[in-house]
Amino acid sequence: VQLQASGGGLVKPGGSLRLSCAASGFTLDAESIGWFRQAPGKEREAVSSIKLSDGSAHYADSARGRFTISRDNAKNTVYLQMNSLKPEDTAVYYCAGRSHNYGLGSWLDRFSYDSWGQGTQVTVSS
Repeated sequence: VQLQASGGGLVKPGGSLRLSCAASGFTLDAESIGWFRQAPGKEREAVSSIKLSDGSAHYADSARGRFTISRDNAKNTVYLQMNSLKPEDTAVYYCAGRSHNYGLGSWLDRFSYDSWGQGTQVTVSS
């Protein structure tokens, strides 16, 4: 499965963006899709994930209450709606898919994901 992330851009603090993660040419045949981000000089960190079968979601503390992950299985697309954006949300955002659930909390582990999109830049600045 090839994944393509899009929807990034430049937004002012307090603004919103919606990121999309689309399967390219294949059915989104994954157990779950996760969103990660990586800021310059920092480790790639998990933001959110969604189980494709039932839509159950996880959020990092930094995202909870501001970001919402959703999926449209008919369109083979997962979305990350980001509201109330802060400068510290500035990063390259990646979506990733994995075939298996490795247990509680494993969604946070980037090494549990099999496929990665190319990343989309989100910049929050006034």
